[in-house]
Amino acid sequence: MTNQPYDGYDGYDGYDPYGQQPQHAQQPQHPQGQAPQAWPGQGYQQGHQGYPGYEDPHAAQQYTQQWQGQTWETQTHQQVSAPAAADTAYLPPQGYAAPAPAPAPAEVADASGDGYGPATLGGNTRVTDAQRARAEGRSPIIEPGMQPAALTALLGLLLAGAAAVGTYALLVPLVVLQAVTAAGWFRLNGMWPARQGIALGFAGALAADAALLASGRSPAAILGTLGVWVLLALVLQLRSHADPDERMYGLMATVAAAALAIVAGGYLAADADAVTVGAVAVAVAVLARALPLPTAASVVVALLAAAGGGGVAGAMTGLGTSGALLGAGAAACALIGHRVASYDYPSRFVHFTAGVALPLSAAAPAVYVLGRALV
Repeated sequence: MTNQPYDGYDGYDGYDPYGQQPQHAQQPQHPQGQAPQAWPGQGYQQGHQGYPGYEDPHAAQQYTQQWQGQTWETQTHQQVSAPAAADTAYLPPQGYAAPAPAPAPAEVADASGDGYGPATLGGNTRVTDAQRARAEGRSPIIEPGMQPAALTALLGLLLAGAAAVGTYALLVPLVVLQAVTAAGWFRLNGMWPARQGIALGFAGALAADAALLASGRSPAAILGTLGVWVLLALVLQLRSHADPDERMYGLMATVAAAALAIVAGGYLAADADAVTVGAVAVAVAVLARALPLPTAASVVVALLAAAGGGGVAGAMTGLGTSGALLGAGAAACALIGHRVASYDYPSRFVHFTAGVALPLSAAAPAVYVLGRALV
């Protein structure tokens, strides 16, 4: 190529900026959305008629009038290159993801022991596992299982062996039973920590034990201590600055915990042989109840096993065959306590406190009454 101007090209002497286009030249067709391209010979180079960089305004007007698409100022915007494919190969999902389904009850483990399910992002109020179970149509009853039953059986055997030794030997496992009963009842009612209430209930149990020993194991000591502690709990709750509903709830929990812990002192008032037979029967019944059987079949098996265990223990003491009846009665009360400890979707802490102590505490009145009647 040469740098010479287009003089004499195709009969034209130079480029006439105001001249007409050749007859054989056709108007270029441009698709919509694209700017027109310059024709050969229309470049604005130095040497064309002596006007370097000169632009023909009429030529630009000609192409602009034939423009059919939208126009925009191209001199004030830089061209943006498309991003590379590797940069857009993976992008995190935009927007909010669909909420995950509620986990199954077995997956919602109460590790903290507060009885509430995991926190949500929806802003809902805290819902207990028991309330969620009722809303989903599931039963809020979860039985303690084999491990708490084994602890109950161990404590029952300790009571039976200590009763055969003597009164003061019986006092050691009895105090442990009363302390676990008070703590387990408050936790079963969802009140934790409740150190004042637990301490009050346990103090009532110790006062009842002292009154029993001072009165020659008279059952009147249990009733008197229970009445005094109900009045004391009432006074303490009236002095509380909490809401009325909360004070009433705390009063009922305190009275019930103190009553159960004090009533457990019935083992100290009962006959030693009756305590041995009743504690053995409760241990056997709770173990049988923890077997993987349907509820109705499990209850029947537990009662039959308790009657058999009571009969064997009665033959070893002085009750004879009457031990079977005492064992069945004590086991019936123990199963009620076991059911109470299973109610309202309890936590693992409830199972290892109320689930261990309530069967033995609930059986204490039956051991005392049936022991007095059968001996």
